[in-house]
Amino acid sequence: MTYTEVTLEEASDVIKKAGFNNLLSIEKLDGGWANSNYLLLLDDKTKLVLKIWNEQSLDEVNYLVNITSYLFEAGIPTPNPIEFDNGEFIVMKDGLPWTILPFVDGNWLGNDYESLFSLGVIQAKMHLVKPPKNLKSDFSMGVKLFEKLFIIADAKNDWNDFLIELKSSKSLLLNLDKLPRGIIHGDLFPDNVIGNNNRVISILDFEEVCNDILAFDLVMTFVGFGWENGEPISERWNAILDGYQSIRTLSEEEISALPDLHKLATLSIAAWRYWQFKINMPGTEHESRYLEMTSRLDKVLPF
Repeated sequence: MTYTEVTLEEASDVIKKAGFNNLLSIEKLDGGWANSNYLLLLDDKTKLVLKIWNEQSLDEVNYLVNITSYLFEAGIPTPNPIEFDNGEFIVMKDGLPWTILPFVDGNWLGNDYESLFSLGVIQAKMHLVKPPKNLKSDFSMGVKLFEKLFIIADAKNDWNDFLIELKSSKSLLLNLDKLPRGIIHGDLFPDNVIGNNNRVISILDFEEVCNDILAFDLVMTFVGFGWENGEPISERWNAILDGYQSIRTLSEEEISALPDLHKLATLSIAAWRYWQFKINMPGTEHESRYLEMTSRLDKVLPF
């Protein structure tokens, strides 16, 4: 992904359209593969985040802004987009959507028991929110992406072990179709969760949000937070699960499906990395990052 460079003057012009003046500084923020994020500091110490959507269309960003606002109104801690003077939440500049968000002052969430318990609580509360009618039902890093990779493999006659494993995994979905569904984040990894004092204070980046299997979302969180040096940490899973089940109890069917769901979640992240770093941006140090995920498939899980 190419990071969109923004000058102080350009950022100042955009935030003026939302009633903010006297921008003092602009600083690139870490995190986010599909967008460019900047911390803006105003002379009255107000902090804002300028987000430039490099890979989404205006319609896609409108959709995500509406879903984020819906979740914010439902009590889920996430930055609510700031409205511009014209009543919109997006401005177009150089063909890209730009949005402004309030800055959340905190750090990446830790992996201690209290922090992960808090994450499980927030995730369960989100899963209990009634899905809006316009919520899409296809997980963008799931079968839809798998199929895209299969088409490329067919066209190039280049089927490797990973793609063969990916294709065989589709059969797992046949046994999972009747599990409870609802709003899922789909990408609750450490760089998408802000914490403070061992609790979640904000969930970021809902680009993968959709109506899908709730327990899949739960094990995806374990994929993001529950591993260290290629090994699963059972204490982290227990913390996430304890927090989650303090709000929403998993059914026996969901518990039985956890290993298969974890395999699909792991392969989904591997597929995204394969697409991003081996197909779109080959030749970087990230090209083999998908193998970090596939190496987990033969590990003994805590469920």
